[in-house]
Amino acid sequence: MAILHAFRGFRPGREQVSRVASRPYDVLNSSEAREEVKDNPWSFLHVVKPEVDLPEGIDLHSDEVYLKGKENLERLISEGYFTQDSNPMLYVYGQTMNGKTQYGIVGCAAVDDYLNDIIKKHELTRPDKEEDRMNHIRVTNFNAEPVFFAYPDHAELDAIVKQVVSGEAEYDFTTEDGVGHHFWLIDNEREIGRIIGLFEKDVPFTYVADGHHRTAAAALVGQERREQNPDHTGNEEYNYFLAVHFPASQLTIIDYNRVVRDLNGLTPEAFLEKLAVGFVVEENGTSPCKPDKLHSFSMYMEGKWYTLTARPGTFHDEDPIGCLDVTVLSDQVLGPLLNITDLRKSERIDFVGGIRGLTELSRRVDSGEMAVAFALYPVSMKQLMDIADNGMIMPPKTTWFEPKLRSGLVIHSLE
Repeated sequence: MAILHAFRGFRPGREQVSRVASRPYDVLNSSEAREEVKDNPWSFLHVVKPEVDLPEGIDLHSDEVYLKGKENLERLISEGYFTQDSNPMLYVYGQTMNGKTQYGIVGCAAVDDYLNDIIKKHELTRPDKEEDRMNHIRVTNFNAEPVFFAYPDHAELDAIVKQVVSGEAEYDFTTEDGVGHHFWLIDNEREIGRIIGLFEKDVPFTYVADGHHRTAAAALVGQERREQNPDHTGNEEYNYFLAVHFPASQLTIIDYNRVVRDLNGLTPEAFLEKLAVGFVVEENGTSPCKPDKLHSFSMYMEGKWYTLTARPGTFHDEDPIGCLDVTVLSDQVLGPLLNITDLRKSERIDFVGGIRGLTELSRRVDSGEMAVAFALYPVSMKQLMDIADNGMIMPPKTTWFEPKLRSGLVIHSLE
């Protein structure tokens, strides 16, 4: 069963939180981050993307970058922008987007749960990205950003969270993207014990929704600390790492789309002809069209939108991986027609989160940068959990969760 751990979080005050809270480190590049921190020395991007305070072009994985992140975090603490709660707590983090609010329980997950596969994964991680986040944790000695977990719906936990959020929020602000962020403290020992007990009794697994590299890095650093500590007891804070746990039914996965640079030597006419073998191809003119069901795709090429409906035999609904539309597209189009067989390494393909809309797909094709774009129907949480439960790995760039967690609302010290 899943371990949930209360901790003494470091948090900004109510007056500072909207200035401190930032987008996570991996959703914007260094140039965008530099622009975002202009006139805001309190942004948490100074901690999670510390290259913003160093010369442009610096090696992002140099010691200087990680040390700058540590320096910036220590400055925020010394200047009073972060203070540590006096007692171990849990927290509730609510996010409102497009009129819908999701509520996650903020508490530490256990390194042991990661090592023992109580925390289920659905993506492969890259060693270089793991090492980057491990270095950030090693140097700062904090889990600076939470990982984004899901757990199977649980009525009693829902009722507890509902009671918590009926009270006044500690933080309540709206970011420039229109998302509302709400944050409550759970400081009652009895209530904390009840929530932890329900996880221990009734939540068999948790699932990494977003943040596989951060999860792996946090767990591996915890494992390192154990090996380095001859007096290790198992109760040290490095045995836990920061996570926000959401009921699975509340989460929204949006589409994660593909754009391809060329047609592998085919003319557009020949490409359409080959597509018709595996798909019913319908031209929709110049108006963007979004897939409205599984095994239906939208395609943009030469100023026109098309609907592609997969023919029987091109998908396998009894197979957790084979039923995914990312698999159908790879097996029927990207591999055999466009000769893109390794999505992780090919420089001929790029991926566009659905939050950018279909116009981003047409823009990249119309600019001449890309030759064709494909919009996919989103993966469901049930599909994600089925794959994780079966010990399988999703193809790259399959899920895109919105809204993203803001960084800097609460952080966890490893000491």
